[in-house]
Amino acid sequence: MPRAFDGRLVLAVDVSPWLRPDVATCADRSFCHTFDCGEGRHQMVPGWPCSFVAALESGPTSWAALLDAVRLEPGADVLAVTAAQLRQVVERLIVAGQHRDGASWLRKVASLAA
Repeated sequence: MPRAFDGRLVLAVDVSPWLRPDVATCADRSFCHTFDCGEGRHQMVPGWPCSFVAALESGPTSWAALLDAVRLEPGADVLAVTAAQLRQVVERLIVAGQHRDGASWLRKVASLAA
């Protein structure tokens, strides 16, 4: 399990699309907002938004371990789903013995852009 220099776990949360422009129809497919860097325009592309939780290290390699991924259903409350996901990941880390007694053993990093 990657850890920061001080020994704490650092969890990062990200919601990103899994784009599938080649899938004409598929269950629970959404249209995901993307930004086409080459053309400088915003596009809506078929796919699924997914919420990811990863453990990060603070070393020179920027190594990360993906701990959980959840595909978001159309119309889902992204904040509520991601918060529940993060709680479940922390609970699993405690059960797996990753908890350390004493001061703060965990740092959570989240960027929830609208």
